[in-house]
Amino acid sequence: MSKHSVISVVIPVYNEEKYLPICLSSLQQQTYSPLEIIVVDDGSTDKSIQIAKRYQVKMYKQKHQGPGAARNVGVAKSSGSIIVFADADMRYDKKYVEKLTQPIREGKTIGTFNKEEYVANPENIWSKCWNINSGLPNNRRLPVDNPTTQGVFRAIKKEYFIKGKGFATNEGYTDDGSLSEKIHKSAIHAEGAICYHYNPSSLPEVYYSARWIGRAVIFQPTIINFLRYSPVNSLRVALKYVKKGAPMAIIPFKIIYDAGMFAGIFMKNGTTAK
Repeated sequence: MSKHSVISVVIPVYNEEKYLPICLSSLQQQTYSPLEIIVVDDGSTDKSIQIAKRYQVKMYKQKHQGPGAARNVGVAKSSGSIIVFADADMRYDKKYVEKLTQPIREGKTIGTFNKEEYVANPENIWSKCWNINSGLPNNRRLPVDNPTTQGVFRAIKKEYFIKGKGFATNEGYTDDGSLSEKIHKSAIHAEGAICYHYNPSSLPEVYYSARWIGRAVIFQPTIINFLRYSPVNSLRVALKYVKKGAPMAIIPFKIIYDAGMFAGIFMKNGTTAK
């Protein structure tokens, strides 16, 4: 039997039937134990709930309010003194939780994040275009020279989460950075915590992911954004990518991505729906 303390892994889920089995399977193969895996369904309309029930997880449901609210529910239901925040569209190296929480368990910090986040589907053309548009290498979700501290926690002592009263629930895409601002603390990089993130793999996924980003409060309906995400500018930027060697698929990608951003920014009706 492990003498380790329980660590709670909280996963907000909204229509993630495509990747959820991969995520949960990887978490159940972790070297660290004991783990408490908590899935909070955020009003899914697909088979996410049925899939989660096949695994040894604690399951909770809420009306669609966004991942920040779902994470708050998960933490409220958790029993661990350390909370790990996982995403349903990711898979995790078997030592991920062990390495991510090691600096916290050793008393070096109150929270961590990981820089070793790679693309899970780099062979997909739309995934490649996503990284081109993000200015990243084909196989990475974060820059190689990413800072060793940041404001988004992947793991944190529960007492500090409670102290900060959890995540904001009205900021949409950027809600995971709200906790750091409230507790005036930053996360440090946890060496060796490796994970893989699935980029959008179809044009509909590109559109809805971009729309979710555009709904963040940091993007405002200004004239500059109106011009930046207009079809004419989308085509102009896409052609510049092509001249630099990008595949022709970047043209429809950029038009669809920017249409999603435009819709998110200028047609906001709240910040929760993807």
